Amino acid sequence: MGASILPDLGAEILIPVCAVIGIAFSLLQWVLVSRVKLSPARESVNNGSGAKNGYSDYLIEEEEGLNDHGVVLKCAEIQSAISEGATSFLFTEYQYVGIFMVAFAILIFLFLGSVEGFSTKSQPCTYDKSKICKPALATAAFSTISFLLGAVTSVVSGYLGMKIATYANARTTLEARKGVGKAFITAFRSGAVMGFLLAANGLLVLYITINLFKLYYGDDWSGLFEAITGYGLGGSSMALFGRVGGGIYTKAADVGADLVGKVERNIPEDDPRNPAVIADNVGDNVGDIAGMGSDLFGSYAESSCAALVVASISSFGINHELTPMLYPLIISSVGIVVCLITTLFATDFFEIKAVKEIEPALKRQLIISTILMTIGIGFVSWIALPSSFTIFNFGDQKAVKSWQLFLCVAVGLWAGLIIGFVTEYYTSNAYSPVQDVADSCRTGAATNVIFGLALGYKSCIIPIFAIAVSIFVSFSFAAMYGIAVAALGMLSTIATGLAIDAYGPISDNAGGIAEMAGMSHRIRERTDALDAAGNTTAAIGKGFAIGSAALVSLALFGAFVSRAAISTVDVLTPKVFIGLLVGAMLPYWFSAMTMKSVGSAALKMVEEVRRQFNSIPGIMEGTAKPDYATCVKISTDASIKEMIPPGALVMLTPLVVGIFFGVETLSGVLAGSLVSGVQIAISASNTGGAWDNAKKYIEAGASPHAKSLGPKGSDPHKAAVIGDTIGDPLKDTSGPSLNILIKLMAVESLVFAPFFATHGGLLFKIF
Repeated sequence: MGASILPDLGAEILIPVCAVIGIAFSLLQWVLVSRVKLSPARESVNNGSGAKNGYSDYLIEEEEGLNDHGVVLKCAEIQSAISEGATSFLFTEYQYVGIFMVAFAILIFLFLGSVEGFSTKSQPCTYDKSKICKPALATAAFSTISFLLGAVTSVVSGYLGMKIATYANARTTLEARKGVGKAFITAFRSGAVMGFLLAANGLLVLYITINLFKLYYGDDWSGLFEAITGYGLGGSSMALFGRVGGGIYTKAADVGADLVGKVERNIPEDDPRNPAVIADNVGDNVGDIAGMGSDLFGSYAESSCAALVVASISSFGINHELTPMLYPLIISSVGIVVCLITTLFATDFFEIKAVKEIEPALKRQLIISTILMTIGIGFVSWIALPSSFTIFNFGDQKAVKSWQLFLCVAVGLWAGLIIGFVTEYYTSNAYSPVQDVADSCRTGAATNVIFGLALGYKSCIIPIFAIAVSIFVSFSFAAMYGIAVAALGMLSTIATGLAIDAYGPISDNAGGIAEMAGMSHRIRERTDALDAAGNTTAAIGKGFAIGSAALVSLALFGAFVSRAAISTVDVLTPKVFIGLLVGAMLPYWFSAMTMKSVGSAALKMVEEVRRQFNSIPGIMEGTAKPDYATCVKISTDASIKEMIPPGALVMLTPLVVGIFFGVETLSGVLAGSLVSGVQIAISASNTGGAWDNAKKYIEAGASPHAKSLGPKGSDPHKAAVIGDTIGDPLKDTSGPSLNILIKLMAVESLVFAPFFATHGGLLFKIF
């Protein structure tokens, strides 16, 4: 077998050091962003966040010679309104989610504690009956603690991301006056703050938790890492509510603002006369930033937990080899360093001078991080793994070489890049698919919708093949552990992925602030160019999230099957097949709930915006100010109320199926939801992204073809706006939430597997 080159002490130092480097780098980026000041030097602004942070400010370099002080003050005022709206929504959401968190933690403790009748006696180990392990009550207690830790880390990740985004949006607007390059660097640095904070925090909390649990568990590693799975469950359950709640909020505001403002009243996007404009900009932060942050943190936590659970019952865990055991965490540690180097390429090594350089710069981030990470994985596999070892494979031990495990991680990493680029091809207006959708707007909204749906369905083909190949390769080499580390490979560049993803909503907000502050047309053009690139990168981020979710949930599914002691999942047995059918239906039921929620919330928003336009004289003339606060309240109330039923569907399904129908049916449900959920998630996200960029393609009028469809307000443009409005809930609510559905059901089943295996299948026991 042989030992690893890296000693145990080396691994124990490397992981926390890399995490601390990540946190330090994110703080450095934040300091650099904060140098852009938000209030004029001679005056202090009480409600601008610049003043809150104790800065007296500069940045009066308006090239068009507008009233500088007025513009800066206006930007600070708008930023403050957006920040307050986002903070109040998240606090309201977290109050509801906090109640759920405590209730579910009690449920975990009661269910897992009852496996051995709340006995405090040690028991034979699950996978090796000749050894004695810690009691089930200990697993119940420690699973509950790790669930709460994961949940809190997820909530904090989302909240910090939102705070950073609302801090940076107006600063990006002000920097756009100096040129597109300066604005790009500010937006990208702010995204990097979120990316590195989240990646480093997730790693550090997990590492500290493992070490604290080890004080009690000692040599019982299978029990220790079984208890750690609660961390992934906590992360993902919070992400579900963040994604669904935030998604309903942002799209209710967006649809309401677009339908009445753009289509009925013919005013531009983000026009300050639109009553829903602040709610729309708040939505970008709570949905796309806070929701995405929690979502990717959940994926990271779950893939780490799945890999650790399988490793603990393989030769690493049996022989107590610490360095190979921590291989998943070492990959993530090296990923932080790789992403740090990659970020410097965007902010320091190359300068963006023209609009057309923005998208290539963001794509370069993906390519550079993937190439460097491949080298990093090779190095880690060489020093942290023995040359050969065995991996648990459904009851057997499979012999694996270290180079095979390297290939498993690398295939996941490169599959992620392929999914990213295919997503970009189908959602960027630089390529023919989106241009065809834009062209179809000539004949009205109906043809636009038909072309957009077809594009979404077609965009599933290559990503599914990429996922299928990575599953086949990684499973052939290293069984379920291979799939878990392939998912980690895809998520190893999470800091860069999140930086690119957060950049989009920050740029979108910057454009909105420029419009509301009455800045010149040239500045709005620059922020629009940043935003269009951000739209594509957001779609790439969603592609990564969906691809990694497919691999993560399959790895968790494998761990669940092992833990529930199912020897084979036979599709031909009726118990399993009914589960498959029901599981495949769940993503449709879930999507119906989220789409309807957006529709009903948007309906209230449309009625309120119409009411204000009709009853407040002087709004259209710009002499009266709309009532923004009412629209913010409508979005908040609707999203809090509407997020509960879809959340309950996902959280209760595994419990109901496991308790009443047993582990075989539950394994069918998990497989069915994974297979259908991935397809719907990819097509929904890409359809929505394509419709959005088709509209932007017509608005920008950058080519003769685009000019022939425009300008804003033309019939093709109105058809494009309708397509974009339909696509909004698809790409920002249903699509992104589905990847949480497939992961969350799998990790929940894994956590409750001991209970289901002992007490589940009540109906089949009765009949």
